[in-house]
Amino acid sequence: MKLEQIFKTPNPIIGVVHLLPLPTSPRWGGSLKAVIDRAEQEVTALASGGVDGVIVENFFDAPFTKNQVDPAIVSAMTLIVQRLMNLVTLPVGINVLRNDAQSALAIASCVNAQFIRVNVLTGVMATDQGLIEGQAHQLLRYRRELGSDVKILADVLVKHARPLGSPNLTTAVQETIERGLADGVILSGWATGSPPTLEDLELASAAARGTPVFIGSGANWENISHLMQAADGVIVSSSLKRRGRIEQPIDPVRVSQFVEAARQSAAPMTEPKPVSSVKLHS
Repeated sequence: MKLEQIFKTPNPIIGVVHLLPLPTSPRWGGSLKAVIDRAEQEVTALASGGVDGVIVENFFDAPFTKNQVDPAIVSAMTLIVQRLMNLVTLPVGINVLRNDAQSALAIASCVNAQFIRVNVLTGVMATDQGLIEGQAHQLLRYRRELGSDVKILADVLVKHARPLGSPNLTTAVQETIERGLADGVILSGWATGSPPTLEDLELASAAARGTPVFIGSGANWENISHLMQAADGVIVSSSLKRRGRIEQPIDPVRVSQFVEAARQSAAPMTEPKPVSSVKLHS
């Protein structure tokens, strides 16, 4: 996976759009327009702040099913992602929580999104949804059947979960790439808002042998220069919200602050990019 071909930079910053509760989820509010309006505001704030890509996920649908989501959620996410892709020129990814990678791939393939995030691609993880088994076999064959080139970014020892057994981080990264055929790997802390350690990022980067390694949680403007010493890119959410609170909408000022700090940390490796990626309509 060549990051510059997708994100126009070797060190992409990917902001996250957390969708409000979708139809059939426990906290669904009854208005898809409200969900779309919030998502459009957030993707515009991310693009204007200078991120290199966005990932859309049904974060507020918790508690999640561990496998396939309801068809209404797939339909809603397809509609929303298409709307967002018409609004900004950024590369877009999809994460269907908790681990419906096949639906994410189907959505991405239909709307021409560039990548998906898969929480458990290989192995077995004990989570609050129960035991989640990786489905790399089915997912990679489904991608081939669709004739799709959507890239797969896979979490390694994903947050909010514990592996069955005691896998070595190096082995887990290698198996995710070599046996699961992930195009990139993601390393997080133990929970949302918790960063991985620099030591773990260094181990993951060495094990990945050139496959991109992303920081998956806990990055903020204070620690990003430290963490990016051992990562190729970052997926960021919580620290971009108003007052850093996960339930709040994206704060454009915090986006710009984070992007500036991240750009400075990667300055020797990449050229500055235009700040705005919002489409202008006459």
